[in-house]
Amino acid sequence: MARVVTLDEVKLEGKTVLLRTDINSPLHPETKSFLDNTRIRMILPTLRKLSKSKVVIMTHQSRPGKSDFTGTLGHARELGRLIGKKVNWVNDIHGEKALAAIESLEIGEMLMLNNVRMDEEEISMNKASYEKLSESNIVSTLSGVVDVFVNDAFACAHRSTPSTTGFTNVIPCVAGELMSKEIRALQRVSENPERPCIAVLGGIKVDDSIKVADNMLRGGICDQIWVIGGVANLFLICSGIDIGGPSTEFLRNELGDSWDDVVEMANILLADHGEQIIMPDDLAANIGGNRVDTAIGELPIEAPLLDLGVMSTLKLSKAIKEAGTVILNGPAGVFEMEDFAFGTVEMLNACSESKAYTIMGGGHTATLVSQMGIASKMGHVSTGGGACMSFLSGESLPVLAALANNALRFDVEIIMHGIEES
Repeated sequence: MARVVTLDEVKLEGKTVLLRTDINSPLHPETKSFLDNTRIRMILPTLRKLSKSKVVIMTHQSRPGKSDFTGTLGHARELGRLIGKKVNWVNDIHGEKALAAIESLEIGEMLMLNNVRMDEEEISMNKASYEKLSESNIVSTLSGVVDVFVNDAFACAHRSTPSTTGFTNVIPCVAGELMSKEIRALQRVSENPERPCIAVLGGIKVDDSIKVADNMLRGGICDQIWVIGGVANLFLICSGIDIGGPSTEFLRNELGDSWDDVVEMANILLADHGEQIIMPDDLAANIGGNRVDTAIGELPIEAPLLDLGVMSTLKLSKAIKEAGTVILNGPAGVFEMEDFAFGTVEMLNACSESKAYTIMGGGHTATLVSQMGIASKMGHVSTGGGACMSFLSGESLPVLAALANNALRFDVEIIMHGIEES
């Protein structure tokens, strides 16, 4: 990946910084209180580095039409509580109220704008070119009142919108501390992993996992792919095993129109790298509300398969503890149900006990790691499930491409001296 400019390379003291973050958080459906503030806590290192700047924070919460689509006043208050100083808030994004609030900022102060997805262009221009994005109201207005754009929204790195990539051709753009940390961690495992390197891929986003497996096996990144959850079910089907009606139909419904394409890719992977794809020996079925561990040889079973079996879990845990690098994304089953949490919990405990460098994908896995209190024992817990998977799939992430493009357009020396003298 081409280089991006980081906060360590620029001097932003006394300057006005537009900071794009992704602190989109799970909220209580009624009170809108924070159920998990991990993403807010993760931007604190960037804010500490910007403590002598005027910081304008731009972020989003959910998207229009969803029940948790709200303004960002609560986010400003929660951030203020965590960082120990007031975070001003304005019920505006790029209008007169926002511009006046930005103008009144003093050095060391922070201002949070309202939910950027309340701006129609942020939603509608998601396929526009950099040039078109730079003409949006968000970019054309805000770029005139700030000195530099700092992008710390890794969880949005796979999306191109005015607020994420629109500033590329207009003003100097810099990667925040969280963005830089995510890039370093993912480059480490994709370019020079410690061996043996294994990926553990699960959950129900099977199509994403197949792309990751394909990139990692064909690129020689991973020595083995261990499949769990819905990913395991699909590979079992493709290897000729009838897993039973309930689990097969669930997978078909989840994949929808992409079923044939995903199955074809899985079949090709099995043909080319079958010896490197490790499937379970047993699974746990939900029979009348009870957990029943079932050997693969005893399938099909007309009951949903909701977890790894005990023997497969022990086998996976041993492999994790013996690995040099572990890349994990997705649970082993429906861990929200107590009887079917065993595989996921034991797998994560093995990661916390392993000497391997462990990368945890975002989403439910990252949340559970946080709830279990073992995040500090992992090498890296990503804040972005979709972005992390896209990176590991070998795809170009729009935000990283934009930062790299900007680094070429605004050389670091020009950034430092241009901002310093502006």
